[in-house]
Amino acid sequence: MHPHSLSPRISELGSPGKLAQDVALRQLGLQAPAPVIAQALGIHGKTTTKIVSDAGGPNSSYAPDHDSP
Repeated sequence: MHPHSLSPRISELGSPGKLAQDVALRQLGLQAPAPVIAQALGIHGKTTTKIVSDAGGPNSSYAPDHDSP
């Protein structure tokens, strides 16, 4: 399924998709550096760095890779 078609279905079930994604990324950020997460999930490095930093992850000062998507 494509994220655009999956998101409304998740919302119909009562789960806020974006919130769940942010919570999952914050938890993952406590375990891995932001650039590793960005590359593995295909998310922009600046996005993951901000989320990990906001979560207080131990790797929050780890500089993002400029080649990240």
